Amino acid sequence: MFDSFSYFRWQDVLDILVVAFVIHQLVSVIRGTRSVQMVVGIGVLTLVYFLASVLDLSALLWIMQTFLSSILLIVIIVFQNDIRRALTQVGRSPFQKHTDIVDKQMEEIIRTLFYLAKRRIGALVVIERETSLGDFIESGFKLDALLTKELLISVFMPASPLHDGAVLISRERITHAGCILPLTQNPYINKRYGTRHRAAIGLTEETDAVVLVVSEETQEISIVRHGALTRVEDEITLKKNLQAIFVANNGSSYSLKQWMGIR
Repeated sequence: MFDSFSYFRWQDVLDILVVAFVIHQLVSVIRGTRSVQMVVGIGVLTLVYFLASVLDLSALLWIMQTFLSSILLIVIIVFQNDIRRALTQVGRSPFQKHTDIVDKQMEEIIRTLFYLAKRRIGALVVIERETSLGDFIESGFKLDALLTKELLISVFMPASPLHDGAVLISRERITHAGCILPLTQNPYINKRYGTRHRAAIGLTEETDAVVLVVSEETQEISIVRHGALTRVEDEITLKKNLQAIFVANNGSSYSLKQWMGIR
């Protein structure tokens, strides 16, 4: 037994740690998204291939070998959004400060959303995080204004020419309005969700942004991130959900400024 440990090098320890870290990051990226179901599906196909090999099922084995021979290409196509998001996360700075959440700006956003919901006015609010949204704001109009409830409400009023698009919040300011976001291509999205929800899901499938949606038909407010949609019932629940999103692994919470992209 001790002879086995004599062949164990420090490089092996490093190798194990790196592999464990990579697996952990991959799980973190796909957790809570539809990609989990796809991973399970690939796992089932791999199990079928193993059983076909053990039981010597020639026809099934040939089919599985043909399919799995292109597995790398299939994985790239199926998980292209998750791969893109993972690569953008690699470039994040590890030197981030953790401070108490600043409630003022969060309260402005929350009060605005419920004000609009009560009056059946739709809204789409995008909060930029680490991934730059420059590619998605070309269709919008630059504002670069201080984040206030009054300005957000005026943008989404039906009489406003910008009310149909999304508002982008970055670095504690409303930087753009009237932005057109990419719609999700996920065929499993509930039919009850309209264009705003599909746009929110589509953007969060490709970036790490957080999107808040107000439905003018149902008066529902939802948080969307990583392609997953969560409904909230009241202001307290919304605030708790937002705070939960931006709590670091070490137990410290991000400030809203960091949440909006400030370093």
